[in-house]
Amino acid sequence: MDSREEIVRRWFGMWLGADCDGIEEIFSPDAVYIESWGPEYRGLDKIRHWFNEWNTRGRVVQWDIKQFFHCGGQTAAEWYFKDKMHDGRVETFDGVSLIRWTDGGKIGFLQEFGCNTSRYDPYARGGAPEFDGAAPRWF
Repeated sequence: MDSREEIVRRWFGMWLGADCDGIEEIFSPDAVYIESWGPEYRGLDKIRHWFNEWNTRGRVVQWDIKQFFHCGGQTAAEWYFKDKMHDGRVETFDGVSLIRWTDGGKIGFLQEFGCNTSRYDPYARGGAPEFDGAAPRWF
């Protein structure tokens, strides 16, 4: 399991360094990657293109892994993510990556699930919910 965790750490590190050199050692040629808010990239070439293009618009500044779970040919990684976009936006969220591994030890499938970090109790003042009025997050 340590080798799988190292691969995930290497992938997150590529984002932190804005350099995907060696990405073919992480993903299978026909890998599928699904972001938490909907975009889906099919194949290593598309994943590489997305990575390079995204890094022209922003920078990942923090991607901390909290814990891993392993079950057979799958891994789940829980994490905290923060980016700074070139237009000034800062985005943060908690997330989980569900990963399926190929027989060769590469990522064949990765799907992200996101959770807003701005949390509150809508029932803090009674039985009727009071929502914060903010627009729902994109995931």
